[in-house]
Amino acid sequence: MKNTTLALLVAPLISLNALAAGYTGPGSQQINTVSAALEASDESAVVLQGRIVKRIKDEKYDFTDATGTIRVEIDDEDWPAATIDENTQVRLTGEVDRDLLGREIDVDYVEVINP
Repeated sequence: MKNTTLALLVAPLISLNALAAGYTGPGSQQINTVSAALEASDESAVVLQGRIVKRIKDEKYDFTDATGTIRVEIDDEDWPAATIDENTQVRLTGEVDRDLLGREIDVDYVEVINP
């Protein structure tokens, strides 16, 4: 019984690490800048580091890094407990959402980066 309980407690941590890491070898497409995300295909995985500079409406925000600005969608349940403002450095993990109007990032995970 103890082994089953331990396995159930550890499994989500292992799967979260697997999602964050992923394959990075030949043939993988690593997108880690706004400029690369603006050129990426639909559903490409991204990890961006920068700042959320403006709330547009509901769950839509403008995110910026040294290479540009892109719209991001962050569901209310995906925000961390920390307070974030336009000066806070964050790391966003998600995927490119491409439609007729352009591209935005559908964010799955928001992490505050300690300066």
